[in-house]
Amino acid sequence: MLTLCYCPGACSMAAHITLEESGEKYNARRVDLGNGEQRSAEYLKINPNGRVPALGLDDGDFISENAAILPFLGKRFGLWATEPTAEAKMMSFIGWVASSVHPAQAHIGRPERYASNPASHDDLRATGKKVFHGYLNQIDGMYAGKEWLFDKYSVTDPYAFVLYTWGIRREIPMHEMKHYTAFKDRMLQRPAVQRVVEDEKIKL
Repeated sequence: MLTLCYCPGACSMAAHITLEESGEKYNARRVDLGNGEQRSAEYLKINPNGRVPALGLDDGDFISENAAILPFLGKRFGLWATEPTAEAKMMSFIGWVASSVHPAQAHIGRPERYASNPASHDDLRATGKKVFHGYLNQIDGMYAGKEWLFDKYSVTDPYAFVLYTWGIRREIPMHEMKHYTAFKDRMLQRPAVQRVVEDEKIKL
């Protein structure tokens, strides 16, 4: 049985939604990031990077990072492209989110990661918010004229949903992004998403 190490509201929500969509039984293990559980000796044995998500596999081994976990789950549960070009485009989206969009958001909430001088933190927050807002506008355009990011619902859509919730948290005017907001509404109609939103206490 799979085990998901997650924290409410974190990027692990994408894997959480995917596991709920699958209908397969799994263990859900909350990690208390606020109190530093991710830095405990016990958790560092699971994920030496001290982050979520981490996914425990059937054989007891663990993998980490959405860039690995989401393709793994997508292939297991039929939420991944099989045609090579489509697969490459999915990998491109996930890589872009992990390497660019997510760090932009982190500049807002974790400026101390990027500068030791507190005097520069406000500037980092402001710049991060501007860049993150721009990325969300790009995603809004990606959903123009279509229901899902690719030909059918896939693991990339829960990942995009996470970013929408972060936009709300960072007080970005998400309602102005009509295509992205319509996508958010479609996601909220899915029972698996409803269960995760309730479990993680996500405000939308």
